[in-house]
Amino acid sequence: MKIGASTLSGFKDDIQTNLEYFEKLGLDYAEILHQYPNHNPDTDIFESYNLKYTIHSPIINLNIASLTESIRQASVFEIKKSIDFANEIGAELVVVHPGSIPFLGRDFEDKIYELNKQSIKEIGEYGKDLGVTAAIENMPTFEGYMYTNPYELNELLTDLNMSMTLDIGHGNHAGYGPEDMYFDSIKHIHIHDNNGDDDSHYALGDGSIDLKRIVSTFEDKNYDGIYIIEVNEKDWVKKSYDYLKNNF
Repeated sequence: MKIGASTLSGFKDDIQTNLEYFEKLGLDYAEILHQYPNHNPDTDIFESYNLKYTIHSPIINLNIASLTESIRQASVFEIKKSIDFANEIGAELVVVHPGSIPFLGRDFEDKIYELNKQSIKEIGEYGKDLGVTAAIENMPTFEGYMYTNPYELNELLTDLNMSMTLDIGHGNHAGYGPEDMYFDSIKHIHIHDNNGDDDSHYALGDGSIDLKRIVSTFEDKNYDGIYIIEVNEKDWVKKSYDYLKNNF
């Protein structure tokens, strides 16, 4: 089992603080949230740790499905910068959020989904040219979020020959159970817990998700990707890592 953690738990801290903590815990992987205030780190620092890396492209103020073309292009450009960054530090995968539908955009959903597909395809092809996998993430059920339905996301990515990041907590928040969590397109997993009423990013075991059943399904099917612990508090990283080590 390949286990890592996201710098989300300490994203306001400098990168070194997070990586030192992860390495001390004994983790093998770190997922770098390539987002302000750590959007332009010195790439040399990553060689100082015995960790392998994945990247989460920025999420603040981006919309790869924007009806305003300049905003859509700028959003795609920022994600391509994350792919360039991944290539520089030897990370083979970048997590990408799909676009969103603003309040007044609801009358143009077909166009927005068309633009979203166009952007995802462009991002995927850019990544392939650099040997980096762009893995699109399923979303929680919040107003305007696209691809909260993992079945629809899987259909899109299968059509584009691309990969999915399964976010287990998002799937649970959107009302999907363990039987809805496995697809062949999944190459990367975000794991955290909640009680179904919010996207809480709790430590594993602190919510109501049947994590043992979900992870057992992936292990039985010889899933070879990474489980990235994506929780909101640093202490929860250790608690979640212990949960995985003790249960699988």
